[in-house]
Amino acid sequence: MSTSITPDSLMTLEAYSKIRKSSAPEFIAHRKLRTVRLGEHMSVQFEDEITIRRQIQEMLHIEKIFEEDGIQSEIDAYQPLVPDGSNWKATLLIEYTEVPERQRELARLIGVEDRVFVEVEGHARIYAIADEDLDRENDEKTSAVHFLRFEFDAAQRAAVRAGGQVKLGCDHTNYLAQTVIAAETLASLAGDLSS
Repeated sequence: MSTSITPDSLMTLEAYSKIRKSSAPEFIAHRKLRTVRLGEHMSVQFEDEITIRRQIQEMLHIEKIFEEDGIQSEIDAYQPLVPDGSNWKATLLIEYTEVPERQRELARLIGVEDRVFVEVEGHARIYAIADEDLDRENDEKTSAVHFLRFEFDAAQRAAVRAGGQVKLGCDHTNYLAQTVIAAETLASLAGDLSS
């Protein structure tokens, strides 16, 4: 369950700088555990307080932000990406290495962010609510990065917490893919949901 990230709960720039490198392998393992490949060209990184706290600390470190207003501004930008008990929140990455291919595919994938779903065994699909902060596509193409929220009802949350199988998928005409979320990843994600 997430708690609120506050300025007081963050490390100072000096303290974070001291542990940044030594804590990286543990963080990378946590991020990897919560990332699901979806077909050949997409990955979905499920966020939690740990991933968002690290992102905020990184932004403060890189930008050398130490003023109260600046710190609060970073918290305000990233806090909405922490799940709040009834949902999973995730970053969708669309990955094509070659620039011409990426441009072509992003044009073919307009609307893809609205066709990503999770499906709890025995329940209806939950389609992502995408990019609530701002629109990330135009008439020519979609963005390579989208922010998704999957909102669960009480029965779906209970099924996930009880160990029910969950699929992650996309049913966009130009990108059909689905996969069963691995047990160890699902165990981590189940912790984001309250009963």
